[in-house]
Amino acid sequence: MTGASAPKETDAEQVETANTAFYEALERGDFDAVSGLWLEDGEYHEDAEISCVHPGWPVLTGRGEVLRSYALIMANTEYIQFFLTDVHIGVAGDTALVTCTENILSGGPAPEAGEELGPLVGQLVVATNVFRRTSEGWKLWSHHASPVLAESDDSESDETPS
Repeated sequence: MTGASAPKETDAEQVETANTAFYEALERGDFDAVSGLWLEDGEYHEDAEISCVHPGWPVLTGRGEVLRSYALIMANTEYIQFFLTDVHIGVAGDTALVTCTENILSGGPAPEAGEELGPLVGQLVVATNVFRRTSEGWKLWSHHASPVLAESDDSESDETPS
């Protein structure tokens, strides 16, 4: 086939690519890549600061606070891997919403110098990522992540059905 071009990615595919790039940059600990995936404050609208909620953290607003939080997380996380499931993408004009479950495997620094990686911990988190279309592609406007509480066996009722 000569002269044929590859089909153009749909908006949803472009958003999925941007969302995947965000998690891959976190896994690599690539602060510059993470920074480049976020909107500049006021880029979409003069009053539109970026925002982020990490599990158990207060709301962070503004590029400085949000990026500082990622620098802190990366500095204190030796290993992290995300397995995304239940990914749903919706696009409305220049705004996109991604919801997903982050199945996270992470480990901190070794307990003592010279030892191997600290213990690995698994965590289940649901996340909402809001993207805006820019001249440079889709950029994160907001990230909100919340832990999924595991159900315990105690949650079942002890009552006998009548």
